[in-house]
Amino acid sequence: MEPTLVVIGLSHHTAPIEVRERFWISGRRQAEALSRLSQGEGIDEIFVFSTCHRTEFVVWGDATLAINSVLRFLTAEYDLKLCDWNRFYRLLDEQAMTHAFRVSCGLDSGRIAEEQIARQVNAAWQQARNAGSTGRFLDAVLRKALEVRRRVREETALGSYFASPSQRAVSLAEQVFGSLAERNVVVVGTGRMGEASLQILARLGARSICVISHTEADAHDLARRTGAKACAFEDRGTPLATADLVISATAAPGFVITAHDLNQVSPQRQGRKLVLIDLALPRDIDPGVREIEGVLLYNLEDLARAVEPPADVRDDELKAEAIVSQEVQEFEKELKTEGVAPAILALRQRLDEICRQELESFRLEQGPFPKDQDRLVAAVSARITHRIAGSLARGRDFRL
Repeated sequence: MEPTLVVIGLSHHTAPIEVRERFWISGRRQAEALSRLSQGEGIDEIFVFSTCHRTEFVVWGDATLAINSVLRFLTAEYDLKLCDWNRFYRLLDEQAMTHAFRVSCGLDSGRIAEEQIARQVNAAWQQARNAGSTGRFLDAVLRKALEVRRRVREETALGSYFASPSQRAVSLAEQVFGSLAERNVVVVGTGRMGEASLQILARLGARSICVISHTEADAHDLARRTGAKACAFEDRGTPLATADLVISATAAPGFVITAHDLNQVSPQRQGRKLVLIDLALPRDIDPGVREIEGVLLYNLEDLARAVEPPADVRDDELKAEAIVSQEVQEFEKELKTEGVAPAILALRQRLDEICRQELESFRLEQGPFPKDQDRLVAAVSARITHRIAGSLARGRDFRL
């Protein structure tokens, strides 16, 4: 079977946040997934990409076998059910390449022109290269995807429309409260988004800003640098009792603010409005808090709906789509000119030919075999050939 570019994944277009978080793959687990899937049947090269908006497996190999290998992996590791699998898309060839380029350009994001996507692609690509799971073909595709992104940024104004999750969270809070100058704010998490949120809030003059972290030293360090107050995670009830706004952005695997936490401080709050904005995936805040009087909870999906992009973004989006379409066509011609796909295919065909010849000799010398045994021998032989071809292709220099 001729090797093919395949994308298997689910995103905010096909799955709600509660499904996406089930299949979100952390950095450590991405390394494990690469190790297992690179040995999977039908997979010559593989790249795993998981963000708050999507989890995708980008594969170069035998489409049918590779899709089945990913299906088996998700079933074994993430308890995939048929209803979940129906939310996964399977894209091949030109569709797959177009999708990869659009994702890199931020055209398929929850928010158009998403800025951090290039950093996320680069980090996942580097992890795959370190694992030895990408080779000349996927490396060429990913390199080109980032080049297309740079062209889109140079030739359109999409970059000027970008607002970070922290900026959108604060913008939403201003829609609810008006000025934040007299509001008490709690930020949970000291990572990139938590720090960005603190800086924006400080510029807007929020009256009281408290930062909370599981690691108290990190909370104190960030508080010192931003002029906020620090609070130990165990003492979070105190700032929650007086907060008007909570922005949470941690990397915790489970809820860091629960309905129980807020019920405990409800008598002190006396039904006063509390806005909670959850920027994390997996989610930080228990959706059960919506049942509590005076509490408004917004997650990433709510945030995308609540903060609309500028009206004039559409013209630049159409320009970017045209650039992607042109680049896909030209890159496919480049691959054919450079002989990447034909070279890999010729390599595999030659190995298949050798395998068939040796298998026929084996049957003449040792056979005949029962049908079941004969099919088994042929299947094992084909699998070995496939693995050898994939290994050689990853190590070959196609000068792309």
